[in-house]
Amino acid sequence: MREDGMTPPHSAFASDWIHRAPQSAGLERIEAFFRGHAYDMHRHDTYAIGQTLSGVQSFHYRQGMQHSLPGRTMVLHPDEPHDGQAGSAEGFRYRMIYVEPAAIQQILGGKPLPYIQDGISSDPALHRATRTLLQSLDAGVDPLAEDDALFDLAIALDDAAGARKTRQALDYRAAERAREFIHAALERSISLDELERASGRDRWRLSRDFRALYGTSPYRYLCMRRLDRVRELIAQGRSLTDAAASAGFSDQSHMTRQFGKTYGVSPARWQKMLVP
Repeated sequence: MREDGMTPPHSAFASDWIHRAPQSAGLERIEAFFRGHAYDMHRHDTYAIGQTLSGVQSFHYRQGMQHSLPGRTMVLHPDEPHDGQAGSAEGFRYRMIYVEPAAIQQILGGKPLPYIQDGISSDPALHRATRTLLQSLDAGVDPLAEDDALFDLAIALDDAAGARKTRQALDYRAAERAREFIHAALERSISLDELERASGRDRWRLSRDFRALYGTSPYRYLCMRRLDRVRELIAQGRSLTDAAASAGFSDQSHMTRQFGKTYGVSPARWQKMLVP
């Protein structure tokens, strides 16, 4: 048994594994163990916020090597390249939540996304808020309880990051209209012209605002939503070819390249590590 009372997917931790929590409307939650190399350099358009449970979790971030230990909070900003590997011979086990910037924006109301320098924080309020969302991965979270916990997380994250000044006003409503348009057009190609018309905002101002509010470009956001669909289909047992086509990718090779750049592992390896 683990110290939290739950049986680990692999009792001896002899091999790498990933355990995904039940589906949630707003969050993805995982627990994982890696003995050595975990992920190649990659970037995703969500916050990755988590805690190391045992061992040393090392990763290149910004211009240095960071080392996460139990008791601190990792906060990897959207679209920041990073990798992952064990910093000690025992390997490392961790829990992580992936939070869409849109969920943070719904709480902060159009402020620039909070940024934690070096990707690791010792802020106690942020640690408590993160721990709340990382509990009970083997069971679903009550929607209202999740919303309350997400609110606490967003406020703690903003406080821990400190206020950042913006030189120009951001049009949150226009960017949100563009984001909603993207969700409605995942299976086809779209252009900045279409996003401009849908949002009512000049394309280049929209592109700037979108990056500031959601942490990535409109194109990357579209690609990431397609990859979300790919992972859902792979977890259901669908073939990589079928998943790529169903998610709107031009072919499997295109999907595979984007998957590796985003998650640091190939879709085939990711599928193999999934714990039923």
